[in-house]
Amino acid sequence: MIVWHGPEPPALYATSLANMEGRPAGRRRKPADKGRPQSRSVDCAGGKTANQSYTREGPAVSKHTTEAFSIKYVGLDVHKETIAVAVANSGTAEPRGLGIIPNDTDSLRALVKKLGRPSELRVCYEAGPCGYVIQRFFQRLGIDCVIVAPSLIPRKPGDRVKTDRRDASKLARSLRSGDLTPTWIPDEHHEALRDLVRAREDAIEDQLRARNRLTKFLLRLGVKPPEGVKAWSAPYKKWLDALAWDRPVQQVVFAEYRQSLEEIQQRVSRFEREIETLAPTTAHGPTIAALQAMRGGKLITAATIVSELGDISRFENPRQLMAYAGMVPSEHSSGGNVRRGSITKTGNAHLRRVIVETAWHYRHAPGVSGDLRKRQREVPAPACTIAWNAQQRLNKRYRHLLARGKTSHQTVVAIGRELLGFIWAIASVVKVTSQQPAAA
Repeated sequence: MIVWHGPEPPALYATSLANMEGRPAGRRRKPADKGRPQSRSVDCAGGKTANQSYTREGPAVSKHTTEAFSIKYVGLDVHKETIAVAVANSGTAEPRGLGIIPNDTDSLRALVKKLGRPSELRVCYEAGPCGYVIQRFFQRLGIDCVIVAPSLIPRKPGDRVKTDRRDASKLARSLRSGDLTPTWIPDEHHEALRDLVRAREDAIEDQLRARNRLTKFLLRLGVKPPEGVKAWSAPYKKWLDALAWDRPVQQVVFAEYRQSLEEIQQRVSRFEREIETLAPTTAHGPTIAALQAMRGGKLITAATIVSELGDISRFENPRQLMAYAGMVPSEHSSGGNVRRGSITKTGNAHLRRVIVETAWHYRHAPGVSGDLRKRQREVPAPACTIAWNAQQRLNKRYRHLLARGKTSHQTVVAIGRELLGFIWAIASVVKVTSQQPAAA
C-alpha cells in the first residue's frame, strides 16, 4: 500500500494511485461491446471531419448532398477576343474571379480541366454577337451551358461601376440564385434558315436605301414622275428608262444609282428562291405550310415567323408568345393607381415587324382569294378553320377599335397581338396532327 505524506494529492496522482491499488477512482468507464466499434472520424462536405460515435446505415453525408455542394456556377463575359471568367460555389460565398482568357477552344478546354468534372459545372453567358459557338462547345463536353437574355439580368440602380470581371461575377451569382432567364437555342439547321431569312431582310433594307437615293437625286433636280404613276410600278420604270440628261456627269450618276438598285433586287430574288427551296425541308416545314393558310401569310412571312420562333408549341399559352414579341402593354401601377402605356417592344424585333405587317391585311373584309385558296389546298382542315375564324374576328376587332377613336397604327398593333394567338393555335394543331399515327 502506497502512503502519501503531505497535502492532498492532485487528481492525476489520485487516479494513478487508485489504479495501482486496483480500486476504482470515481466512475469507471464501461468496456466497449465487442460488436460495437469505437467512435471514428468521417469526411463531410467542405473538406471537414466529424466524429461518428456509432455505425450508421449509410454515410453521414449522402452522395446527392455532396454533389449539390460541389456544383460550380461559372459566369462568362464573352467578347470577340477575350472571355472574363468568374466562379461561384454552392452556398452564399462571393464569386471569385479566374481572370481573362483568350476566346478560343484550347483556352476553354483548359478552363474546364481546371474547374473540375463536367457534371459539376453550370455555365452561362449573355446573348450577343458571338452566337452559339461557345454553348455548343460546352454541350459537346457534356456541360450544362445556357445563354441568358441581357435585358432580363437583374441590375442594381446604384451600381455605377462596370467591368468585364464584375459582369462575369454578376452572371455567376445570378446563375446560382436562379435569377437569369435563358434564351431559346436553335440547332444548326434552324440557325441556317434564320440566317437566310435575316439576310433577305438586310437586302430589303438596302433596296429601300437605294430607292431613296435615286428618288432624292431626281427630287434635287426637279424631275417628277407623271401624275397618276405609282412609284416603282411598271409604268414608273418605263418613265425612268426614258429620262435623258443634259450633263453627261448626271447621266453617269443616274445610271450608277439604277445599276446598284438592280443588283440589290437580284440579290433579294436569289434569297427568296433559296427560302422556297429550304423551308419545306426543315423540321418545321409543316408549320410553315400551315401558317400560309392565313391571310397575308405567304411563304416569306411564314418562314420568317417560324425561323424566329422555332417550335411555337414551347410557349404554354398565347400570352407568353405575345410577351415574347413585345406586343403586350407596359404597365406602371402602384396602390390604387393603374397606368398602362404603349407596348413593351421587348423581345424579338424581327418577329414584331413581320406580325405588324401581316396585321394590316385584316382591315379588309373577310374573304378567300384565288391565291389564298391555292395555298390552303394541302393544309389540314382545322388550320384552315382557324385561319377563317381569324379573318372574321380580327376584321371585326379592327372596325370596333377604329369606331372607339383609336388610330390606325394603334389598332393594327392590337390586331397583331391577337394574330399571334391564332398563330399559336395553328402551330398547336399541326403538332397534334403530326403526332397522330398515320392511317393504315
